[in-house]
Amino acid sequence: MSTPHPPSQNSDLDSSPAPVARRRGNLLSSLFRAIRPKQAPKNLFVYTALVFAGQLFTPNQFARATAAFLLFTAVAGSVYLLNDILDVEQDRQHPTKRLRPIAAGELPITLAWICFFVLGIGGTAAGILLSPLFGLTLAAYLALQIAYCFRLKHIVLLDVFTVAAGFVLRTASGGFAIHVHISHWLLLFSFQLALFLGFGKRRQELVHQGENAGNTRAILNEYSLPFLDQMIMVVTSMTIVCYSVYSVESATAQTHPRLWITVPFLIYGVCRYLYLVYHKGWGGAPDEVLLKDRELQMAILLWFIAVLLLFKFDGVGKSMLDMGGAR
Repeated sequence: MSTPHPPSQNSDLDSSPAPVARRRGNLLSSLFRAIRPKQAPKNLFVYTALVFAGQLFTPNQFARATAAFLLFTAVAGSVYLLNDILDVEQDRQHPTKRLRPIAAGELPITLAWICFFVLGIGGTAAGILLSPLFGLTLAAYLALQIAYCFRLKHIVLLDVFTVAAGFVLRTASGGFAIHVHISHWLLLFSFQLALFLGFGKRRQELVHQGENAGNTRAILNEYSLPFLDQMIMVVTSMTIVCYSVYSVESATAQTHPRLWITVPFLIYGVCRYLYLVYHKGWGGAPDEVLLKDRELQMAILLWFIAVLLLFKFDGVGKSMLDMGGAR
């Protein structure tokens, strides 16, 4: 009687579909991380018009705004793929960016290109179906970010201004998606707030990487800490002014005259963020700051609750729903 041989390492168990399934799962996981879902909170600016038009609890409008949020997240994800494709060699020299799926070799560049076109063009086309103006805003955002990836991120100041313009487009697109007008002051506030975060991020990149900062992001050679500190001081003031004027002088404020009560929450949030940048060394990744700091989270939550309560109970004359927008 022959002695049975132990299963070989090359037996049918190893040739089963399981390893293939694992590889597919790894690719999907890598693709998911490459489109940076952690950055999705940036796209919450799409909801700005919904909140300040007093329509947050209107089911149809909320559904449209949520669809806009998801489409903006898809298109923004395509831009992250393009950026990582173009910066793959620089990212491999960065202490943390080298772990990104494309830089680490986990996501093939060919597949990343395909997903860039699918998410970018597909998301924009779906946006046009939701609302033509929303779709055009998505297309403008995509074009602007492509220009950023290829050229604008290498031009001092325009690199930060381009990113800030993306936030203005997010805010405006939310109004187009639900067909309401949005105040120019809110658009200016979105722009100034994004500049504030952008200059803070550049500052922390310089602080953390020191003399080697230019090796991973060449534009950092054009910045200095004193210059960035001045820029942060300017845009901090403008951020607070824009929101304060909106809360007192806008059509929304005329309808809800106590909206100014929300200003202290904004000021505290801005001051708290400055504290985290200058005393804790945070700010290199604004999304991580928001996820880590409880005090900042509480300030945003209290601001949001105050806005909702004021829109519910502090009405004069026609409601914002009757007026048709966040003006």
